[in-house]
Amino acid sequence: MTAHRISAGSRGTTSLGAVCFGDVLCGAGCWRNARGAGNPLGAFGILCTMNGASRKIGHRVLVDGMMGSGKSTFARALGARTGLPVIHLDVHYWKPGWVRPSDDEWRERQRALLAGEAWIIDGNYKETLALRLERAETVVFLDTPWWLCASRAFVRGLRKPVGEMPERCEDSVNRRLRDEWGGVGRIWHNRRSEPEYARSEIVRHGSDTTVHVLRSRREARAFLDAVCR
Repeated sequence: MTAHRISAGSRGTTSLGAVCFGDVLCGAGCWRNARGAGNPLGAFGILCTMNGASRKIGHRVLVDGMMGSGKSTFARALGARTGLPVIHLDVHYWKPGWVRPSDDEWRERQRALLAGEAWIIDGNYKETLALRLERAETVVFLDTPWWLCASRAFVRGLRKPVGEMPERCEDSVNRRLRDEWGGVGRIWHNRRSEPEYARSEIVRHGSDTTVHVLRSRREARAFLDAVCR
């Protein structure tokens, strides 16, 4: 696979010529313009060049997207295919008893996690996105429709969590309903601003980062299949 890159152009515009915003379903050598109404990520355009070789993702991969977009599930699947260790930020954010860290504590904790030379990290703590972009070699942005993100958050409020929990943080129905159901409204409210913020941060801080935008489960499966070839 060959990849173009996105760099900041003159007058603060975005030019295609230094970070790849890739769609995995184009054919070999395919290029198409993804500008369009209601698509805050479309200003990058979409590039995909696929061949029989493995998709090169490097050793440090950031998985980003809205709450409920499928970040943790995708990160686990990518880790299983690549052997890279997976870091779920939600596990490391909370202090015992579901206590939030201070901003400084959280930044230092992330710096320690990001210091490693090989990882897949997922989470959407937008205030510290720049820290992760500065270390990542590849970004996978899950551009899942907001209504699907919201429905997943609603269902998660009814189910016991799957996977690792933060240290000494007990699951409870009240906690799930508060965090997950409360997230449904936030997802709707941020359905445009959050992807736009991620786009602007990638332009500012991800100048040496390859970026892939996946918009459906089918695209995610295709990406994973290409990685494990």
